[in-house]
Amino acid sequence: MPPFSQTLSSLTDVARPRCLALLAVLAMAACPSSANARIRGYDGVWNVTFATTRGNCSSGYSVPFTVTGSRVSSAGGGRVSGKVNRSGTVAVQVSVGASHASGGGRLAGVNGAGSWRGIISGDQCSGTWHATRT
Repeated sequence: MPPFSQTLSSLTDVARPRCLALLAVLAMAACPSSANARIRGYDGVWNVTFATTRGNCSSGYSVPFTVTGSRVSSAGGGRVSGKVNRSGTVAVQVSVGASHASGGGRLAGVNGAGSWRGIISGDQCSGTWHATRT
C-alpha cells in the first residue's frame, strides 16, 4: 500500500485538470458575451421627442422609454413595446388610449433617431423621432 501522501498527490494530479476545466466554464458563464455586452450598452432611460412631418398631429411630444437588454418598454405614459438589436436597430410600438404608432430607427451611444407613423387622435400622421439617453 502506498503512503498516504503519495496517494493524495496522485488524486490531486487527476483532479487538477477537472478543476481547471470547471473554473474555465464558471469564468465564461460569469462574463457576458460580447453580443450581450453590446445589447446591454443601450440599457437605460431614453427621452424620445417626436416631430410630425405629415398629417395634422402635434409635434414636440417627449416620452421616456426604457431599454433593458434587447427589450424596449414604457418608462411612464402609455404602452410601449419593442426590441433593439446589438447593432442598435430599434423597432417600437406605442399606444395611448385610441392613439397608436410604430416606429423604427437606430440607437448609437447616447443618441438615437428614426421615423414613425400612426393614428393620433383619429388623424393619420408620420414624422421623425430623436432620442437622448438620460
